[in-house]
Amino acid sequence: MREIDELTEVDDPAWPQLQGELTASSVPAQVLRTDGDEGRRCLLQMQVTARSTLGALVLNTGGLLVDDGWVRVFGGGSAVGGSLPSMGQVNGFPAAFDPAWHPAAGLVVGHDVVGGVFTLNGHDPAAVGRPGAPGQMTYFAPDTLAWEALEMGHSAWVSWLLSGRLETFYDGLRWPGWREEAAALVPSQGITVYPFLWSKEAHADLAATSRRAVPMREVLGVAVDFAKRMGPDDPGFIGEV
Repeated sequence: MREIDELTEVDDPAWPQLQGELTASSVPAQVLRTDGDEGRRCLLQMQVTARSTLGALVLNTGGLLVDDGWVRVFGGGSAVGGSLPSMGQVNGFPAAFDPAWHPAAGLVVGHDVVGGVFTLNGHDPAAVGRPGAPGQMTYFAPDTLAWEALEMGHSAWVSWLLSGRLETFYDGLRWPGWREEAAALVPSQGITVYPFLWSKEAHADLAATSRRAVPMREVLGVAVDFAKRMGPDDPGFIGEV
Protein backbone atom coordinates (compact mmCIF):
# COMPACT_ATOMS: atom_id res chain seq x y z
CA MET A 1 0.00 0.00 0.00
CA ARG A 2 1.19 3.51 -0.87
CA GLU A 3 0.21 6.41 1.38
CA ILE A 4 -1.64 9.39 -0.06
CA ASP A 5 1.46 11.62 -0.11
CA GLU A 6 3.29 9.03 -2.23
CA LEU A 7 0.43 9.17 -4.73
CA THR A 8 0.06 12.96 -4.89
CA GLU A 9 3.61 14.28 -4.50
CA VAL A 10 5.21 13.16 -7.75
CA ASP A 11 7.87 14.76 -9.93
CA ASP A 12 5.96 14.62 -13.22
CA PRO A 13 2.20 14.97 -12.61
CA ALA A 14 -0.10 14.46 -15.58
CA TRP A 15 -2.34 17.42 -14.80
CA PRO A 16 -0.34 20.16 -16.61
CA GLN A 17 -0.27 18.11 -19.82
CA LEU A 18 -3.98 17.35 -19.51
CA GLN A 19 -4.73 21.03 -18.96
CA GLY A 20 -2.86 21.74 -22.18
CA GLU A 21 -4.95 19.18 -24.06
CA LEU A 22 -8.16 20.66 -22.70
CA THR A 23 -7.11 24.18 -23.71
CA ALA A 24 -6.00 23.15 -27.20
CA SER A 25 -9.00 20.94 -27.97
CA SER A 26 -11.71 22.12 -30.35
CA VAL A 27 -14.18 19.93 -28.45
CA PRO A 28 -16.10 21.84 -25.74
CA ALA A 29 -15.02 20.47 -22.36
CA GLN A 30 -15.99 21.89 -18.98
CA VAL A 31 -13.77 21.13 -16.00
CA LEU A 32 -15.88 20.82 -12.85
CA ARG A 33 -14.62 22.11 -9.54
CA THR A 34 -13.34 19.32 -7.33
CA ASP A 35 -14.01 18.24 -3.77
CA GLY A 36 -10.40 17.79 -2.65
CA ASP A 37 -11.05 15.42 0.25
CA GLU A 38 -13.16 13.07 -1.85
CA GLY A 39 -10.62 13.12 -4.65
CA ARG A 40 -7.85 12.10 -2.28
CA ARG A 41 -10.04 9.32 -0.86
CA CYS A 42 -10.62 7.98 -4.37
CA LEU A 43 -6.95 8.21 -5.28
CA LEU A 44 -5.94 6.30 -2.16
CA GLN A 45 -8.39 3.47 -2.87
CA MET A 46 -7.34 3.19 -6.53
CA GLN A 47 -3.63 3.30 -5.58
CA VAL A 48 -2.73 5.23 -8.74
CA THR A 49 -0.47 8.26 -8.73
CA ALA A 50 -0.94 11.79 -10.04
CA ARG A 51 1.44 10.84 -12.86
CA SER A 52 -1.48 9.08 -14.56
CA THR A 53 -4.37 10.78 -16.34
CA LEU A 54 -6.73 8.79 -14.13
CA GLY A 55 -5.04 10.10 -11.01
CA ALA A 56 -4.87 13.65 -12.36
CA LEU A 57 -8.60 13.73 -13.07
CA VAL A 58 -9.53 12.40 -9.64
CA LEU A 59 -7.15 14.71 -7.79
CA ASN A 60 -7.68 17.93 -9.75
CA THR A 61 -11.22 17.89 -11.12
CA GLY A 62 -14.78 17.15 -10.14
CA GLY A 63 -15.07 15.52 -13.56
CA LEU A 64 -15.34 16.68 -17.16
CA LEU A 65 -18.38 17.49 -19.30
CA VAL A 66 -17.20 16.78 -22.84
CA ASP A 67 -18.87 17.84 -26.11
CA ASP A 68 -21.37 20.12 -24.36
CA GLY A 69 -22.02 17.47 -21.73
CA TRP A 70 -22.74 14.55 -24.06
CA VAL A 71 -19.97 12.56 -22.31
CA ARG A 72 -19.35 12.76 -18.55
CA VAL A 73 -15.87 11.78 -17.37
CA PHE A 74 -15.71 11.02 -13.67
CA GLY A 75 -13.11 12.60 -11.41
CA GLY A 76 -12.98 13.49 -7.75
CA GLY A 77 -16.61 14.58 -7.51
CA SER A 78 -17.86 17.99 -6.54
CA ALA A 79 -19.35 19.59 -3.47
CA VAL A 80 -21.71 21.53 -5.75
CA GLY A 81 -25.25 20.10 -5.57
CA GLY A 82 -26.44 18.29 -8.70
CA SER A 83 -22.93 17.88 -10.09
CA LEU A 84 -21.19 14.67 -11.08
CA PRO A 85 -20.60 11.98 -8.47
CA SER A 86 -17.01 11.02 -7.74
CA MET A 87 -15.23 8.02 -9.17
CA GLY A 88 -15.59 6.40 -5.76
CA GLN A 89 -19.33 7.05 -5.55
CA VAL A 90 -19.98 5.74 -9.05
CA ASN A 91 -17.99 2.58 -8.40
CA GLY A 92 -19.06 1.94 -4.81
CA PHE A 93 -15.66 2.37 -3.18
CA PRO A 94 -15.59 1.40 0.51
CA ALA A 95 -15.97 4.32 2.92
CA ALA A 96 -12.52 3.65 4.40
CA PHE A 97 -9.49 2.41 2.49
CA ASP A 98 -9.60 -1.34 1.98
CA PRO A 99 -6.52 -2.89 0.33
CA ALA A 100 -8.48 -6.06 -0.46
CA TRP A 101 -11.22 -4.27 -2.41
CA HIS A 102 -11.17 -3.89 -6.17
CA PRO A 103 -13.85 -3.30 -8.83
CA ALA A 104 -14.41 -6.87 -9.97
CA ALA A 105 -16.09 -5.93 -13.26
CA GLY A 106 -13.79 -3.03 -14.04
CA LEU A 107 -13.79 0.67 -13.20
CA VAL A 108 -16.62 2.80 -14.59
CA VAL A 109 -14.93 6.02 -15.74
CA GLY A 110 -17.59 7.73 -17.86
CA HIS A 111 -21.19 7.81 -19.07
CA ASP A 112 -22.84 9.46 -22.02
CA VAL A 113 -26.27 11.05 -21.89
CA VAL A 114 -28.06 8.25 -23.76
CA GLY A 115 -26.86 5.46 -21.47
CA GLY A 116 -23.50 4.50 -22.93
CA VAL A 117 -20.97 3.38 -20.32
CA PHE A 118 -17.18 3.64 -20.53
CA THR A 119 -15.33 1.15 -18.32
CA LEU A 120 -11.67 0.41 -17.71
CA ASN A 121 -11.20 -3.36 -17.73
CA GLY A 122 -9.98 -5.14 -14.63
CA HIS A 123 -7.40 -7.95 -14.54
CA ASP A 124 -9.68 -10.62 -16.07
CA PRO A 125 -12.36 -9.06 -18.31
CA ALA A 126 -13.33 -12.37 -19.92
CA ALA A 127 -14.37 -13.73 -16.53
CA VAL A 128 -17.03 -11.01 -16.23
CA GLY A 129 -18.13 -11.16 -19.85
CA ARG A 130 -16.26 -8.09 -21.09
CA PRO A 131 -14.29 -7.89 -24.35
CA GLY A 132 -10.81 -6.44 -24.71
CA ALA A 133 -7.57 -6.78 -22.80
CA PRO A 134 -6.94 -6.08 -19.11
CA GLY A 135 -6.39 -2.38 -18.47
CA GLN A 136 -8.10 -1.32 -21.70
CA MET A 137 -11.34 0.57 -22.26
CA THR A 138 -14.70 -0.95 -23.15
CA TYR A 139 -18.01 0.69 -24.06
CA PHE A 140 -21.56 -0.50 -23.32
CA ALA A 141 -23.44 0.66 -26.41
CA PRO A 142 -27.08 1.69 -25.85
CA ASP A 143 -28.03 0.92 -29.46
CA THR A 144 -26.85 -2.72 -29.31
CA LEU A 145 -27.05 -3.42 -25.55
CA ALA A 146 -23.60 -5.03 -25.80
CA TRP A 147 -20.04 -4.25 -24.71
CA GLU A 148 -17.48 -3.18 -27.32
CA ALA A 149 -13.68 -3.17 -26.95
CA LEU A 150 -12.16 0.26 -27.61
CA GLU A 151 -8.57 -1.05 -27.79
CA MET A 152 -7.01 1.84 -25.87
CA GLY A 153 -6.04 2.64 -22.31
CA HIS A 154 -7.57 5.33 -20.11
CA SER A 155 -5.10 8.09 -20.97
CA ALA A 156 -5.49 7.49 -24.71
CA TRP A 157 -9.27 7.43 -24.24
CA VAL A 158 -9.30 10.90 -22.65
CA SER A 159 -7.14 12.23 -25.50
CA TRP A 160 -9.50 10.55 -27.97
CA LEU A 161 -12.51 12.26 -26.39
CA LEU A 162 -10.81 15.62 -26.97
CA SER A 163 -9.64 14.80 -30.49
CA GLY A 164 -12.88 15.50 -32.37
CA ARG A 165 -13.48 11.87 -33.30
CA LEU A 166 -16.67 11.53 -31.25
CA GLU A 167 -18.69 12.68 -34.25
CA THR A 168 -17.76 9.49 -36.09
CA PHE A 169 -18.06 7.28 -33.02
CA TYR A 170 -21.62 8.47 -32.34
CA ASP A 171 -22.78 8.32 -35.95
CA GLY A 172 -26.33 6.94 -35.78
CA LEU A 173 -26.77 7.89 -32.12
CA ARG A 174 -27.10 11.66 -32.49
CA TRP A 175 -30.07 13.48 -33.95
CA PRO A 176 -30.49 17.04 -35.23
CA GLY A 177 -30.39 19.31 -32.19
CA TRP A 178 -28.59 16.83 -29.93
CA ARG A 179 -26.03 19.39 -28.82
CA GLU A 180 -28.63 21.82 -27.51
CA GLU A 181 -30.49 19.03 -25.70
CA ALA A 182 -27.32 17.74 -24.06
CA ALA A 183 -26.17 21.22 -23.03
CA ALA A 184 -29.51 21.91 -21.34
CA LEU A 185 -29.12 18.97 -18.93
CA VAL A 186 -27.77 19.09 -15.40
CA PRO A 187 -25.08 16.44 -14.77
CA SER A 188 -27.49 14.17 -12.90
CA GLN A 189 -29.76 13.91 -15.96
CA GLY A 190 -29.66 11.92 -19.17
CA ILE A 191 -31.88 11.67 -22.24
CA THR A 192 -34.40 8.91 -22.75
CA VAL A 193 -35.19 8.13 -26.40
CA TYR A 194 -38.39 6.48 -27.63
CA PRO A 195 -38.64 4.27 -29.58
CA PHE A 196 -35.56 2.97 -27.79
CA LEU A 197 -32.16 3.31 -29.44
CA TRP A 198 -31.91 -0.45 -29.97
CA SER A 199 -35.25 -0.60 -31.82
CA LYS A 200 -35.70 -0.91 -35.58
CA GLU A 201 -37.66 2.34 -35.57
CA ALA A 202 -34.83 4.33 -33.99
CA HIS A 203 -32.26 2.77 -36.31
CA ALA A 204 -34.41 3.69 -39.30
CA ASP A 205 -35.17 7.31 -38.33
CA LEU A 206 -33.50 8.62 -35.18
CA ALA A 207 -34.69 12.17 -35.86
CA ALA A 208 -38.32 11.01 -35.57
CA THR A 209 -37.90 9.69 -32.02
CA SER A 210 -39.24 11.53 -29.01
CA ARG A 211 -36.83 12.47 -26.25
CA ARG A 212 -36.96 13.91 -22.76
CA ALA A 213 -34.62 14.68 -19.88
CA VAL A 214 -34.86 12.22 -16.97
CA PRO A 215 -32.60 11.19 -14.07
CA MET A 216 -29.50 9.42 -15.39
CA ARG A 217 -30.21 6.41 -13.21
CA GLU A 218 -33.45 5.92 -15.16
CA VAL A 219 -31.64 5.96 -18.51
CA LEU A 220 -29.12 3.38 -17.28
CA GLY A 221 -31.76 1.27 -15.54
CA VAL A 222 -33.88 0.91 -18.67
CA ALA A 223 -30.86 -0.15 -20.73
CA VAL A 224 -29.83 -2.77 -18.17
CA ASP A 225 -33.36 -4.16 -17.87
CA PHE A 226 -33.69 -4.60 -21.62
CA ALA A 227 -30.18 -6.00 -21.96
CA LYS A 228 -31.02 -8.69 -19.42
CA ARG A 229 -34.24 -9.54 -21.23
CA MET A 230 -33.28 -9.29 -24.90
CA GLY A 231 -29.62 -8.35 -25.18
CA PRO A 232 -26.73 -10.70 -25.78
CA ASP A 233 -25.93 -10.87 -22.06
CA ASP A 234 -26.39 -9.26 -18.67
CA PRO A 235 -24.17 -6.14 -18.87
CA GLY A 236 -23.25 -6.39 -15.20
CA PHE A 237 -22.23 -3.39 -13.13
CA ILE A 238 -22.43 -0.08 -15.03
CA GLY A 239 -22.08 2.41 -12.18
CA GLU A 240 -24.16 4.03 -9.45
CA VAL A 241 -25.54 7.52 -10.11
